[in-house]
Amino acid sequence: MQTTTLPNPEPEALRIEGLTKTYASGFQALKGIDLSIRRGEIFALLGPNGAGKTTLISIVCGLVNPSTGQVRVDGHDISRDYRVTRSLIGLVPQELTTDAFETVWDTVSFSRGLFGKSPDPAHIEKVLRDLSLWDKRRNRLRTLSGGMKRRVLIAKALAHEPRILFLDEPTAGVDVELRRDMWNLVRGLRDAGVTIILTTHYIEEAEEMADRIGIILHGNLILVREKNALLRELGRKRLSLQLQQALPELPSQLQGLGLELAADGTELHYTYDTHDQGAGMGELLERLRSAGVAFRDLHTTESSLEDIFVNLVQERQP
Repeated sequence: MQTTTLPNPEPEALRIEGLTKTYASGFQALKGIDLSIRRGEIFALLGPNGAGKTTLISIVCGLVNPSTGQVRVDGHDISRDYRVTRSLIGLVPQELTTDAFETVWDTVSFSRGLFGKSPDPAHIEKVLRDLSLWDKRRNRLRTLSGGMKRRVLIAKALAHEPRILFLDEPTAGVDVELRRDMWNLVRGLRDAGVTIILTTHYIEEAEEMADRIGIILHGNLILVREKNALLRELGRKRLSLQLQQALPELPSQLQGLGLELAADGTELHYTYDTHDQGAGMGELLERLRSAGVAFRDLHTTESSLEDIFVNLVQERQP
């Protein structure tokens, strides 16, 4: 009898099981989170303010104690092997917290030393150059702009060469140039095998960058999907027809097809699921001909990740 050898599963960078967090006030920030993140992927965690994103990141990074559950980083338990797991993680927090009187070079180098790493000026130089900070290396932090201080936080998180990098709203309130540099850097890190976990309010960035998407709401992880599968499964397309003559109302022959009359009667909109591949399109065009409705142009638009996110959040609101 022949046996088939199955390939090893994708190695996990992070495994979270049954994670809960209830604060002293009684507020339950996390409610039984289960999540596995693969090594070398970019995972975007999306959710409205107060959904539990920062609490989840803070627990994994050892800044907040969980109420129940287990977290393993690269196979190490975050409680039993705290020093090991913390050295594997880089965190870019939302808040701009820096020592105002240190130089850029000193604060980034000091961060590397905190994790027991031997000095490596070449690595520090590369990080500073990648973040356009090299010319500012001798500047004291208090002299930098908000955008430059954000770059320093990223440099500090990368100083000890982490295997997992958490980016908690890394581009909130920063300039377009930093965003571009940031995402170029993230792509390079992912190509080098670093696992990236990010939260962002700029959902178009998650759509562009992420391999997988997780959505958290009211402390519950309500969805985890491959990005492309999510867009395919939950996305919708809209066909817009520009009519040759305006319609005062929808003809009876076109009732029941899900058509919407818009733009003062000069446009017809037809919305359908992307995975249906335009089911019913032939019937629609035939009914238009039968009703004597002629159009001069048509175009289609497709749901963005932001559209899907907003719809999911609205559906789950109490």
